[in-house]
Amino acid sequence: MSVHPTAIVAEGARIDPTAEIGPYCVIGPEVVLGAGVVLHSHVAVAGDTEIGARTRIWPFASIGHQPQDLKFRGEKTRLTVGADCMIREGATLNPGTEGGGGLTSVGDRCLLMVGVHVGHDCRVGSDVIMANNATLGGHVEVGDGAVLGGICAVHQKVRIGRFAMVGGMTGVEKDVIPYGSVIGDRARLAGLNIVGLKRRGVAHSEIHAIRAAYRDIFEGEGALAERAAVALEAYADAPRAREIAAFIAEHSARAFCTPARD
Repeated sequence: MSVHPTAIVAEGARIDPTAEIGPYCVIGPEVVLGAGVVLHSHVAVAGDTEIGARTRIWPFASIGHQPQDLKFRGEKTRLTVGADCMIREGATLNPGTEGGGGLTSVGDRCLLMVGVHVGHDCRVGSDVIMANNATLGGHVEVGDGAVLGGICAVHQKVRIGRFAMVGGMTGVEKDVIPYGSVIGDRARLAGLNIVGLKRRGVAHSEIHAIRAAYRDIFEGEGALAERAAVALEAYADAPRAREIAAFIAEHSARAFCTPARD
């Protein structure tokens, strides 16, 4: 284990022998750092926080400190960060609260750029990219492979589906469907994240099915929930297309981002 002489590591912290702790880092007594974790310098990690193998954290990140929730009364809660993540300068990740299940989690291979905020009780999947100063309010769910543009703000209890794309400076106060692309001062659905799907090697036939499901769900007669229910049956043999309909059918605290109407 490499620990710079200016770093402070509290008794009780569990640090893998291959971890590196740089100058002026402060590590709390309940922290767990996995194999190959690197804290470059001036990183503060507190609380019941576990950082997965080979994750790297840059200066002035605040990881696991008390959540920004006035209802928090010091209850025992956790923060977990997966393997192979990059957490850049000034990022803040808060643990959970009793009212939200007590856990904030970030998956594997995530890139959280400068100034990113992950609020209490968020569930962030794997392979997620959050650009500079993107922020998640409490209880937000972000699916695998989603990309959140710079200075976007996601309202508490919003769900962002898998492989969705949120444009820069977008305010997201409603759920975003899997594979959807949203933009705007208040987010509106601008279509599908086709570029992202192609980059991930999704077959043309699957993209065609996703496009067809999108049209069926967001165009035509009847309520959104009714069209989604029909799509659940119609696309039973197209898992990615059906995923959009299933996402809409799930219980949510928010409405859904839909296309703008002229």
